[in-house]
Amino acid sequence: MLSEQSVPVVRATLPAVGAAIGDIADLFYRKLFDAHPELLRDLFNRGNQVNGEQQRALAGSVAAFAGLLLENPDERAVVMLSRISHKHASLGITSDQYTIVHQHLMAAVVEVLGDAVTPEVARAWDEVYWLMANALVALEARLYAAKGVADGDVWRRMEILDRVEESADAVSLVLGPADDRPLVPFQPGQYVSVQVELPDGARQIRQYSLSAAPGRPGWRVTVKRVRGDGQPDGEVSSWLYANARKGDVLRVSLPAGDLALAEHDGPLLLASAGIGVTPILSMLDHLAATGATRPVTVVHADRTPDDHAHRQEQLDLVRALPDARLHLWYEEPGDEAPEASTGRADLTGLDLPEDLTVYLCGPVPFMRAVRGDLLRRGVPAQAVHYEVFGPDLWLGRQ
Repeated sequence: MLSEQSVPVVRATLPAVGAAIGDIADLFYRKLFDAHPELLRDLFNRGNQVNGEQQRALAGSVAAFAGLLLENPDERAVVMLSRISHKHASLGITSDQYTIVHQHLMAAVVEVLGDAVTPEVARAWDEVYWLMANALVALEARLYAAKGVADGDVWRRMEILDRVEESADAVSLVLGPADDRPLVPFQPGQYVSVQVELPDGARQIRQYSLSAAPGRPGWRVTVKRVRGDGQPDGEVSSWLYANARKGDVLRVSLPAGDLALAEHDGPLLLASAGIGVTPILSMLDHLAATGATRPVTVVHADRTPDDHAHRQEQLDLVRALPDARLHLWYEEPGDEAPEASTGRADLTGLDLPEDLTVYLCGPVPFMRAVRGDLLRRGVPAQAVHYEVFGPDLWLGRQ
């Protein structure tokens, strides 16, 4: 909770900070990487720095958190902070790094806003930052403790046990420990970070959902090669698709992520688009493996049946559940999927039972459209859970 003296200052300056937050974020990252080039090389996603997504995500999260402190002073931004803390835990972020961020972020605020940053304003926004940072540090410490590891000690050597081509642009990698450590349990829907050394020596990190149920002999991740469409191709996905082979060893984090399937008997809606099918597959595989009888509605949208990674596996898993229905939409269904609808996913004709719990994964426009449809039909906002691949540009805009 903001102190009484800071509330009016933050309220008065939030419009100005919000209007300049993009410039602040740009300058912050320039200052940070000038002082610590290793962070850009070995921690931050270089592609998201080039296209501006990381800057927009930072700007959105800070502005959203400040707004929540003002409008909901007795509530914590639980969902937003939980998602960020899981991402940080998957990267091995430690508390000392928040001090580094603070130094360069506040310097960027002062430089962009100039004389408007009086000592009073600086103290108020310093308080906003440390409220958010300390909350994240506490959440991340609990995540590390739950795994039984020291803060930041999340990286493990994992051997590729198998490689399977899932579509023209997607490949599955089954991972097992490269040492004598056992596999760590995870929850259906969670992800791991994978770090690879690229030709220029950078050690870039990306997150990939675990696409099979817990309890299998290995962890399976499915990597879709990201094509740039006029921008640079995805660095890590392209490298893994071209180079990762059975017997290779990768550096992989412990599982993380707050999109975890809740264990109860209520009805489910599992909706995905594109490679967003991967956490949904883990959930379906878990439901089938545990003999679940709960009602499950599965929605998936893709460009074509050939682009639908794990298509046959998803069909089989839905058939294995006694009360599950699959609804497919393809932009170009062709003759391979006569059961599918043409175009983008449309939930207006689906029966939505009461007490529905929803899990979404896919491109942000898809999730925004589906979530909007669900809210209009009376599904409570707190029942809709989602996962974003990459920086969360949805923060504060729900």
